[in-house]
Amino acid sequence: MHVMIFGCGYSGTVIAEAFGESGIRVSGTTRSQEKAEELRNAGIETFLFDGETLGDELRKAMADVTHLIQSIAPRDADPLLALLGYDGTALLPDLQWIGYLSTVGVYGDHKGGWVTEETSCVPVSGRSKERLEAEEGWLALGRARDVPAAILRLAGIYGPGRNAFVNLDRGTARRIIKKDQVFNRIRVEDIGASTRFLSEHALGGIYNVTDDRPGPPQDVIVEAARLMGVEPPPEQAFETAEMTPMARSFYGENKRVSNAKLKAAGYRFAFPDYPMSLAQLWENGRWKG
Repeated sequence: MHVMIFGCGYSGTVIAEAFGESGIRVSGTTRSQEKAEELRNAGIETFLFDGETLGDELRKAMADVTHLIQSIAPRDADPLLALLGYDGTALLPDLQWIGYLSTVGVYGDHKGGWVTEETSCVPVSGRSKERLEAEEGWLALGRARDVPAAILRLAGIYGPGRNAFVNLDRGTARRIIKKDQVFNRIRVEDIGASTRFLSEHALGGIYNVTDDRPGPPQDVIVEAARLMGVEPPPEQAFETAEMTPMARSFYGENKRVSNAKLKAAGYRFAFPDYPMSLAQLWENGRWKG
């Protein structure tokens, strides 16, 4: 078994750890030499990939990859699909399972209503439209190769080093209030564990990877501040708050995302809601990373 993760960043590194715990061969790609050294020091066989050209060493390593995980965001199109061609046989002759990391953003705005994997996707942002196109491409490649292709639609990612505690500590946390706005979120360790779970059970199809508790973003800040014993930042009305266009665009999508399908498949979340997850991060001191 050889797992290769294209785009071994924050989530990809945790996925690598989830597989590497059992002595499985795990490799990954990154764009920078500095990051490559960090990954190698973490025990991950690492290759440089600029999103355009596959080097000779990377091509050689791909020849015995059995489990492929793609987490690189599309730029107009998925960079890896463009290089693999119709079914990727020439580059990935031993492929047995595909995992593609997507986003719940593909659902678009559902006015705070619940969505499942069967809900129609009406993506609002260009980046979510590109993700949906990439999903379709990976599902098609899976069908062409007759291997399971799992699409993991991820909620807002947080965990060690990336969380409300860090933002409060830096003084960058903001309590933006938009009436009835809710978001879903997911602890990064559950991304790693659910990816491994889906691969071990050779499951394909679309799965929402999100915790049990969608809620207003300001509530997460308040809970983290309570655990830290500090005052939360003042409330700011969404309508008048200064925000980047990208940050503001997230508030244009309002939905509650169900994880029932992944649970029905047998996966059990280690961090099913943000209050217990934040408490665990704070108590074990790993919130800084």
